[in-house]
Amino acid sequence: MPEFLSEVANWLQFREALVLPLVLTLWIAWGDLRTRRIPNYLTLGTAVAGLAYNLICHGWMGLMGGILGMLLGFGFLILPYLWGGMGAGDVKALAALGAWLGPAGTVFLFCYMGIAGGLMALGVLLWKGLFWQKVRQGWIVLTNLILCRPVGLVVPAPPQEQTPGIPYGVAIAVGMAVLLGAGL
Repeated sequence: MPEFLSEVANWLQFREALVLPLVLTLWIAWGDLRTRRIPNYLTLGTAVAGLAYNLICHGWMGLMGGILGMLLGFGFLILPYLWGGMGAGDVKALAALGAWLGPAGTVFLFCYMGIAGGLMALGVLLWKGLFWQKVRQGWIVLTNLILCRPVGLVVPAPPQEQTPGIPYGVAIAVGMAVLLGAGL
């Protein structure tokens, strides 16, 4: 058993900077699952702690990396939020985690959480029996875009029934867990 613990300690030694952000992300996911909201105090606290960590451990350059990661995380999700496909808490959560991870880690987290979120959305559509309906709607939009482009784009009416959303905080947590496992 002590050999196992030493292996775990060695594994965590190179990932210790990611453990606290993972815990905070799990807290974010839990809140998002329970209430479908991510509280501001949690995202603000995560961002401030991430910036402080980077300043203390890496100096001014670390702080600048944290600020850049925060801006990058915000920039990745602001358009989906403005288009109505993402909640404001999700945008703030990725920005707050960007303060911990810096720009490179934020890019990796964005990719991992995008894959997790896509798989979750696919699962929800299959579970609710809406997958083929959404494929047909997508095909109509694509056909209109291709065939009607010279004449003028006709946007189809939005669907009457809203698709159930997913708590994207869970996708962020899964992405953070993969990031911890990969070791950045």
